[in-house]
Amino acid sequence: MLASASSSMFAKFLRSSHEPFSWLGSCSSFASRPSSFSQQECSSDLWSDEENGDINWDNLGFGLVPTDYMYVMKCSRDDRFSSGELNRYGNIELSPSSGVLNYAQGLFEGLKAHRRGDGRGFLLFRLEENAKRMQMGAERMCMPSPSTDQFVHAVKQTVLANKRWVPPRGKGSLYVRPLLIGSGPILGLAPAPEYMFLVYAAPVGTYFKEGLAPINLFIETEIHRATPGGTGDVKTIANYAPVLKAQMRAKAKGLTDVLYLDSVNKRYLEEASSCNLFMVKDNIIATPATDGTILRGITRKSIIELARDLGYQVKERLVSIDDLIAADEVFCTGTAVVVAPVSSITYGDQRYEYKTGAETVSEKLYKALTAIQMGHVEDKKGWTVEIE
Repeated sequence: MLASASSSMFAKFLRSSHEPFSWLGSCSSFASRPSSFSQQECSSDLWSDEENGDINWDNLGFGLVPTDYMYVMKCSRDDRFSSGELNRYGNIELSPSSGVLNYAQGLFEGLKAHRRGDGRGFLLFRLEENAKRMQMGAERMCMPSPSTDQFVHAVKQTVLANKRWVPPRGKGSLYVRPLLIGSGPILGLAPAPEYMFLVYAAPVGTYFKEGLAPINLFIETEIHRATPGGTGDVKTIANYAPVLKAQMRAKAKGLTDVLYLDSVNKRYLEEASSCNLFMVKDNIIATPATDGTILRGITRKSIIELARDLGYQVKERLVSIDDLIAADEVFCTGTAVVVAPVSSITYGDQRYEYKTGAETVSEKLYKALTAIQMGHVEDKKGWTVEIE
C-alpha cells in the first residue's frame, strides 16, 4: 500500500537527517509572524526549483515519504512561543528523560493541502480549527501552545517549502502533521521544562488499503479507547497506541478497523481508532455526541453542517449497538479518511451489512465536502485558505 520513493530521494533524506537543526542561510531569523506574512520575505532559494517530487503519484498510500523541510519552534514552560524556523527535514534530538518520552506529554494535529486546479497555489481546509483544538488540548495537558496566527503561519510555510510534494490534482494530498511535545528533561511526574512545536508533511493517497472502497469494521468489547474524565476528547498521542492491539486483532480477521464502546455501559458506540462514526436510518443521520470521551473531529463538524445544508436531520446523541444494527447506512469521517462508507460491521459472531455505492448519503456528503476542499466549487462558507 505504501508509496516507495526513489533511491535518490531517500539518499537526500538520509544526508539531511544527519544535519539536525542546520538552519537555512538567509532564513536563520525566520520568525513565526502572523499568517499574512508572505513567503517572499524569505530567500527564494528556500523553495525547490524542481516541479515535482521524485515519486510515483499513482501508487500513493498513507505512508511516510520524507519531504524537504519542517518547521520548528521552541519555548520554556513558563514562556510563550515567539519565533520559529524552517529546517531541513531530519531527525531531532531529545533527552532520554524528555516529558514526551517518559510521560506522553504530547499532542498532534492533522490536515491536508490540495493543489488548485489552475496550478497557481494550494488550498488548506479549516486550519484555524486545528489550531484551536491544539490550544484546548494543550490546556488539558499543561503545555504552552502556539497562537492561532503562529499555528497558521507555520502550516503555510511548511506547505510552501514542500510544495513540490503536493500531489497533482486527483492523485492525493499533502498531509500536514503539527506536533506539540514536552521536549525538555524531567524525571519526576511534572510538566516538562521546555516544549517544541514542529510541523512536517508527507504526500499521501487514501488512508485505508481499500482505497475509496467501503470498509469493514469490528466492534471491540474488551478494549476501550477512552474513559470518562480522561483524554478521549483531546488529540493527545497517548490515545493512539492503546488501540493498536484491538486494531491488529481486527485486521488479522480480515477487517479494516475497530469501533469502540463506552467503558461504563459497554453498549454505546463512541468512535473508531482514528475517525468519527455516523449512521443513517430513514434519512435521519445520527452521530455519537462528543461528551468528553470522543474527539471533536473537524471533518465531523463539517459533515454535520453540510448534511443539514442538504436538508438532512442530524442528531448528536447516544448511539447504541441496537441502533447501529438497525441502520440503513454507516460511515466514518476524519481528516485522513475523509468520508469512508462502511460495508459491514462484525459484532461477536454476527456480521451486519449496510448500503453503499451511488446515491447513498455518505456519497453525497463526500462529494460535497471534497468539492470545497479541492476548490471544485465556490467556498461560500469560508472554510478554505488559499496560499501560493
